[in-house]
Amino acid sequence: MFADRAKIVVISGKGGDGHVSFRREKFVTNGGPDGGDGGHGGDVILEVDEGLNTLVDYRHVHKYKAQPGEDGGKKNCRGKDGEDIVLKLPQGTVVKDAASGKVIIDMSGDTKRYVLLKGGRGGKGNQHYATSTMQAPKYAQPGQEAKELELLLELKVIADVGLVGFPNVGKSTFLSRVTNAKPKIANYHFTTLNPNLGVVDLDDKGFVIADIPGLIEGASEGVGLGHEFLRHIERTKVLIHIVDAASTEGRDPIEDINAINKELQAYNPEIAARPQIIAANKIDAIYSEDGSDPIAKIREEFEVKQGIPVYAISAVSGQGVKELLYAVADKLEEINEEPTIFEQEFDPDMALASSDEPYTVYYDDEEDEYVIEGPRIEKMLGYTNLESEKGFSFFQNFLKDNGMLEQLEALGIKDGDTVRMYGLSFDYYK
Repeated sequence: MFADRAKIVVISGKGGDGHVSFRREKFVTNGGPDGGDGGHGGDVILEVDEGLNTLVDYRHVHKYKAQPGEDGGKKNCRGKDGEDIVLKLPQGTVVKDAASGKVIIDMSGDTKRYVLLKGGRGGKGNQHYATSTMQAPKYAQPGQEAKELELLLELKVIADVGLVGFPNVGKSTFLSRVTNAKPKIANYHFTTLNPNLGVVDLDDKGFVIADIPGLIEGASEGVGLGHEFLRHIERTKVLIHIVDAASTEGRDPIEDINAINKELQAYNPEIAARPQIIAANKIDAIYSEDGSDPIAKIREEFEVKQGIPVYAISAVSGQGVKELLYAVADKLEEINEEPTIFEQEFDPDMALASSDEPYTVYYDDEEDEYVIEGPRIEKMLGYTNLESEKGFSFFQNFLKDNGMLEQLEALGIKDGDTVRMYGLSFDYYK
């Protein structure tokens, strides 16, 4: 199955430790310190690979670790730097912090390479600590610790136009006619598992179009496969809503259009509000015993009442397709905006390097509360979604790992006491 979502853990390389040693030579009785510095740890780097179109590689391997730096050696020998680890991603991958759900980087547009986590600095050898009063220092600096981050990778297809509609309405047939895409087509529901991309070439106008797998009612709530693919229309500027105007499967085309629009609204109102053009497909198969015209009914409901253009087409014969494509191209020119790029909401350097920032823990007599404050805690609060169970657990571990819980206990905190952090209050339980 098409893999467009994965969760992985990345770890930068630990810095090598500085070395403690002293110069030992035959005719040098009191050699000075000559401990070398540790090497820097490897970085975790993200890089776009144009040849990839799924995240399937990250479904099988879940942990990626850069090399640690080597420890320093004697005779001022510096340790070797650890090798970086480069993760290849398909263009359009949005990288999020798994704990908070916030965007770290969108591997789209001009972003082809991004250093996600810097490796730890190498520690200084004892040669750096010699002074006039301490000529034989027996200590060196340890290497900086590795950084670890759990990521959520989401592939959001980059296309100007998205095709939406129920299964079997002719989206794949339409795409194969108007582009060079070769989607697999069969007469059963959810035949399309991959969002197929194709390029439409109209004289001096062109655009990228994506066939989004068939949606069903309840897709926005995770029913069927629809929910897995709704994210692929988040970047599109215009939607072509294809409907079976001939009702070949016995469904009402007007009800179908309303049902799909309801799912789009439930998933993301911004997507539902994007310009839409209705393609009333399968006009070659329309047969009406009572002489009624389904195209007229669709136009009355959507074009007349709601201002949504309706084009009657046959994806099989090509009738009406050219007019539809030019209407889409004109609409794109009218919009004339860059594809959606998701802005950064989470900075790993700020969140994980905050261990160098100060903080204070004290008891507030007037409010009868224990208080934790300072830049380190403020930054972490800004980047953590405390409303999610995982985010809150992540935050609790942060308090524990940084010794804050230990300091609260030293102040005499008991179960049920209140802890305040920048307007947020928590009941303490060990």
